[in-house]
Amino acid sequence: MFTFANRHFSLSATLTIGFVAVILLGTLLLTLPISTAHGIQSSFITALFTATSATCVTGLTLVETSTYWSFFGQFVIMMLSEIGGLGFMTFMVLMFTSSRRKLRLSTQLLAQESLNLQHLSQIKLVKMIVGLSLGIQGIGAILLSFNFYPKYGLLKSIWFGIFHSVSAYCNAGFSLFNNSIAEFQNNTYVLVILGLLILSGSVGFLVWRDLLTYHKRHHLSLHTKLSIRTGFIILVGSIALYTLTEEGFSNISPHTSIFHKIVNILFMAVTPRTAGLVTFDYTHLSMAGIFLTMILMFIGGTPGSTAGGIKSTTIGLLAIQTWATLRGHHDVNFSGRRFPRENIYRALTLVIVAFLIISIATFVLCMTQPLAQKMGVEYIIFEVLAAFGTTGISLGLTTHLTLFGKIIIMLMMFIGRVGIFNVMYTALNAKNHQSDIRYPEEGVLIG
Repeated sequence: MFTFANRHFSLSATLTIGFVAVILLGTLLLTLPISTAHGIQSSFITALFTATSATCVTGLTLVETSTYWSFFGQFVIMMLSEIGGLGFMTFMVLMFTSSRRKLRLSTQLLAQESLNLQHLSQIKLVKMIVGLSLGIQGIGAILLSFNFYPKYGLLKSIWFGIFHSVSAYCNAGFSLFNNSIAEFQNNTYVLVILGLLILSGSVGFLVWRDLLTYHKRHHLSLHTKLSIRTGFIILVGSIALYTLTEEGFSNISPHTSIFHKIVNILFMAVTPRTAGLVTFDYTHLSMAGIFLTMILMFIGGTPGSTAGGIKSTTIGLLAIQTWATLRGHHDVNFSGRRFPRENIYRALTLVIVAFLIISIATFVLCMTQPLAQKMGVEYIIFEVLAAFGTTGISLGLTTHLTLFGKIIIMLMMFIGRVGIFNVMYTALNAKNHQSDIRYPEEGVLIG
């Protein structure tokens, strides 16, 4: 519990309020005339939507980032993406540890909840998380700047390199180029670097810890094993299915060389799970491709990473549970370990609540959001899933959203980044308690 002004707040409520505070601060900065390219004050809703999208590392925008915002505005967006990607608690813990001040137990518990750590002893990972993240982004920025330099000059290439490295690693989806990164469709160098940055950010900090210390410990946690295996299967499956649905990228860009088609398919399989940087207009996708993208946005990346969605381990755990149930097995085993029932119940609850939230948001938008000609219900479903999965890919509905529609999408972005459980526990004022009364057990028919 945290106490402020004689009021007690749970860990979930504190995290939720913390993200709201960061968004409001970003909104205030973006409403300043210095934040826009033309020196005029941005509307509150545009600033709020942009700040929410940046802090929730989504990338959905109402205005063109490259032309509407000034350098100051773009810098604010980048910093919000950094804070949202790594988590504001990461920076708070780093500030305390750097000043050699001892963290209170309540702050340690909050950091543990924010970073999806299993034990308080893992708080020591914060320095490694920040150092590793900044190191990867720094290398990415340098490599990207080399490519941008011939066309944009020294200062602009450095800024573009830093911005896009942060955007890719934090899976933020913002770009300073028109039409995202479409102009780099045939630039393998840029796509490979951005793709590696996206994967690095979506892997998860605990997975990175296990991989970097494997030479000392010679051991990978069950979480890391499940994350890597599930992520690999999803990635390979995405590549195969996109190749099938889009006829090897020929449907999207028939004049691209075979090699560049392969590179774009690989990049295309990475981005829908939370990145948002795209090399083409997604309205050119086949219906099967659009549906596949929706599924990938719903899944998202790994827990404890910069990614959104219900997370790959949730899908992996439920897939193993389903296979065990169909074979008549009671226990759910993986890599010589048995998953606790609480893990499975939490995963099932997460999927059901996520489905309900997405369904309600879609239904409300279907009732209130007028659609332009040639737009169908898939545009709304796609937009809702892009917001929930903090992906930032759109079929073009974002700029047509009504005020109410913008609020719905902002709520979906917020829930997708802060986490369903944190938001719901806060909204319902949930308390962890066990009733002293237990009723007799009785089963019902299933299936």
